[in-house]
Amino acid sequence: MERTQHMAAFIRFLSSVVLAKAGSHLAATRSVERGAMDFRLRGNDEGGLDKRRFHHAILALAAILSFAAPAHAERIKDLGTFQGVRPNQLTGYGIVVGLAGTGDDSLDYATQGVKGMVSRFGLTLPQGINPSLKNAAAVLVTADLPAFSKPGQRLDVTVSALGKAKSLRGGTLIMTPLRGADNEIYAMAQGNLAVGGLGVSGADGSQVSVNIPSAGRIPGGATVERAVATGFDTAPTLTFNLAEADLTTALRVADGINRTFGDNRARATDAVSVNITAAPGAESRIMMMGMIENIEIKPADAPAKVIVNARTGTVVINGAVKIHPAAVAHGKLTVSVNESPRIVQPAPFSQGRTAMEPSSSISIDQEKKPMVNFKGGASLADIVKAVNAIGASPADMVAILEALKQAGAMKAELVVL
Repeated sequence: MERTQHMAAFIRFLSSVVLAKAGSHLAATRSVERGAMDFRLRGNDEGGLDKRRFHHAILALAAILSFAAPAHAERIKDLGTFQGVRPNQLTGYGIVVGLAGTGDDSLDYATQGVKGMVSRFGLTLPQGINPSLKNAAAVLVTADLPAFSKPGQRLDVTVSALGKAKSLRGGTLIMTPLRGADNEIYAMAQGNLAVGGLGVSGADGSQVSVNIPSAGRIPGGATVERAVATGFDTAPTLTFNLAEADLTTALRVADGINRTFGDNRARATDAVSVNITAAPGAESRIMMMGMIENIEIKPADAPAKVIVNARTGTVVINGAVKIHPAAVAHGKLTVSVNESPRIVQPAPFSQGRTAMEPSSSISIDQEKKPMVNFKGGASLADIVKAVNAIGASPADMVAILEALKQAGAMKAELVVL
């Protein structure tokens, strides 16, 4: 009797966990693990009957979780980022040496860069002498400094020619400081370039280029010298910002956080930001942020949009676009004008002059297309099928969609790129 009571209490415990934590698989899983351990500590793992009951309880829990999980759920970490936890852009000006005659030659700012570089080694070039720098090139070096980067960590850098250098293949970047937006040095870059492009030129001016030989990368070519303070551990609240503004999604993110922690610590302040009350301190906030990132919610459906690229004729219609009752007829009218002038000669001994007599012929060709009737609530598949039926090209489709928008039959945002 006592074991049966323990089993019934355990099943009730599992059901309460599922109902309370349906929006968070992580919390539900941890609760089940705690309940299972408690069940074993009580000695209820003995006996075949109790084992079968425990097995049935686990199967019931799995079935309930499968129904409780939201359809097409996404993790919060895939919908946006925490404020302050972001990469920072770094930029530097440097010199690449060791090129096979494909450098900047006598470009002024490349020459000045080389003079500044060699001056660090105690070498001073005489006044009025500019070295011929066919084997060197002035470059810009760019990199992204991830959040929480610490001194000593390595970064990938991109090196791009700034002047007349034809190719950076085989070059070596000399030690270059990388600065942030505040003009402070955050990393130092140096190393051999990996260039995927190839450029060859002949004496007659002919050239052959494969990809872009004037840019390359150095994997792990920069070393972080100082960290960037994110401020997430000292801010009054944590702020989670959505990548795309949506009021419904912001509300669902706040609701998912509150359901997971069992309180009202999160609230949506606008269509992008969700403020979360958190105790100060890096350790507690890191733990909370890790749990929040793995909460799964169902984002709001995307608004109905039709994207039109008028330059390429590309038309993209998302699945939320619906068409109200409308009829569309599309045809082409072709007017051809042919000019066949005739040369008229004067009669003999008439003292006349040769003249040209114009002769024009006009033809009209109208291609007949059937009228297509859109029923109310037509979906994306119906639209594509109907447009293909009347033989409309992408340019014609743009005109049809614009007409449907003006007629009020398409309730969607029309974006023309």
